[in-house]
Amino acid sequence: MSEAKELPRWDLTNVFPSLESKEFADANQKFVQLVDDVEKYAQKHNIHPDAELTETDPTKLASTIRGLIELVNEAIELGATLQAYIQSFIATDSYNQTAAKAFSTLQPVFVKGQQIINVLFKGWLAKLDDQIVKVIALDEVLKEHSFYLRETIRLSRYMMSAKEEELAGELSISGMQAWGKLQNDITSQLKWPLENEDGKTEPTPITAIINLRSHPNETMRRRGYEAELAAWKTVEVPLAAALNGIKGAQGLLSRRRGREDAVHNSIDQARIDRETLEAMLDSMKRSFPMFRKYFKAKAKRMGKDALAWWDLFAPMGTISREFTYGEAQRFVLENFSKFSEDLADFADTAFKKNWVDVGPREGKGAGAFCMPVPGVKESRILLNYERNLDWVFTLAHELGHGYHNLCIYERDRTMINSDLPMTLAETASIMCETIVTDAAIKVAADEQEELAILETALISDSQVVVDIYSRYLFETEVFHRREKAELSADEFNEVMEWAQAETYGDGLDPAFRQKYMWTWKPHYYIPELSFYNYPYTFGQLFGTGLFAIYQERGEDFIPEYKDLLSATGLGNASELAARFGINLHSTDFWDGSLKVVADRVERYSQL
Repeated sequence: MSEAKELPRWDLTNVFPSLESKEFADANQKFVQLVDDVEKYAQKHNIHPDAELTETDPTKLASTIRGLIELVNEAIELGATLQAYIQSFIATDSYNQTAAKAFSTLQPVFVKGQQIINVLFKGWLAKLDDQIVKVIALDEVLKEHSFYLRETIRLSRYMMSAKEEELAGELSISGMQAWGKLQNDITSQLKWPLENEDGKTEPTPITAIINLRSHPNETMRRRGYEAELAAWKTVEVPLAAALNGIKGAQGLLSRRRGREDAVHNSIDQARIDRETLEAMLDSMKRSFPMFRKYFKAKAKRMGKDALAWWDLFAPMGTISREFTYGEAQRFVLENFSKFSEDLADFADTAFKKNWVDVGPREGKGAGAFCMPVPGVKESRILLNYERNLDWVFTLAHELGHGYHNLCIYERDRTMINSDLPMTLAETASIMCETIVTDAAIKVAADEQEELAILETALISDSQVVVDIYSRYLFETEVFHRREKAELSADEFNEVMEWAQAETYGDGLDPAFRQKYMWTWKPHYYIPELSFYNYPYTFGQLFGTGLFAIYQERGEDFIPEYKDLLSATGLGNASELAARFGINLHSTDFWDGSLKVVADRVERYSQL
């Protein structure tokens, strides 16, 4: 039996017994009814952007808004629970037609609910701009949702007419969402013949081929790279169509909604401002020489002038013991407990209750993620675990997301107030990853082990800064070109290689870049989001900065930190960062976080 089959798979039977169960069917029916109730409530109270505001009594307005918020919170909790449950099957087995049908059946209901909140309520609420502060002050529930209400009014200026927004939502099912599903189906089911270390060639899932990037044997890494190029070549046309469809629609909607440019909407979604983004990008760009020093030092160790793509993730040094999944669990628990016992207790619960789907297998999506399951106040984590330190860090990272969810559950935040911006959603995950990384460096047995650990950390750092900047450049250029015409697969490849040249520079061999990075990265294919790249960098650098504060303050930091995590749905990034004296508009903060990476590069170069 292969290791992947022996590794734990997640268990969601406490949510529903099965997709065919009466409990699941009843929950579906209840969700449909809740969305209908929200719609009827909106109709009863004339909540519509085009409706004349007939009610002016602040007390009655407060009561009306409260009633809708309470209904919406209930509907979102059940809808999010259903979605997570269905996704647990789709993400681990894209061949599962029962799950696919269940999701397809609920899609129109999700869209209908989103239209009521994001179109009807938002447009109607905009009419209360001049009196919303007075209305909020009259009701405790509205006070609790004050940030959401004020932010909703601010964002209402970027709306088309109600009919246009409703049509856009309905068309997204057969448009952007369909393109995204196509990309997921293709990439999760793609196989390619690969010669293994025993000389046997057999069809291999693309997720397993991608994992070869970190194989210790260069022959296997290069075989993986070449297999990727060959495999992606066979599906580049439908994937190019999918990306054209999504980016074309996103760009058109941004223009019709009066956005300044393609990145504008993502800034609001991330709850930052342009000054923050520009300060961070500036610091990132100025760090490229430091990262190229690392790339060249690594290439020198390999007897090369520059790294080939398949060398970027290559391990260096020697770790005396192999990180089986059991060893990864023990290492994470040991070091989480040094930060706080409740963090370790959460991770222990996740392991014992099988909240983690661990190994790669056919039909399972690539990468890793954590999803909340609000109906049972739990989380589930997907991995594609391999026996290397990078996946130990990834395990810690995803557990951090789950711990973030726990902090929100413990404060009993409503679903509306649990909606995290992409930037702050990475706060706990980066903290947890940094805890484990820092611990691994400190307990290194010798210089070769220290080198191996630093290598793993610097691979992650370079991806989050250098590669993500290349993804930012890629997406910016794609939006620019897509506004004029569709891009061919060759043009997507061209833009990707240009973006990598701009960021990796002479640290990466120009003959061996990875032009097909756009095919398998799911972030490019999320209908509701664009530029789902730089928020990871924000989270990495923000989390690193918070870790530095933790090192200074020790245990006194923990209560404020947990309070911050629980409140990440209640404010913008600048307001929350100010709690710790952080100015996000200053490059000093971002430079300070990158200094941690620079110190790692210096030590790496010395070893």
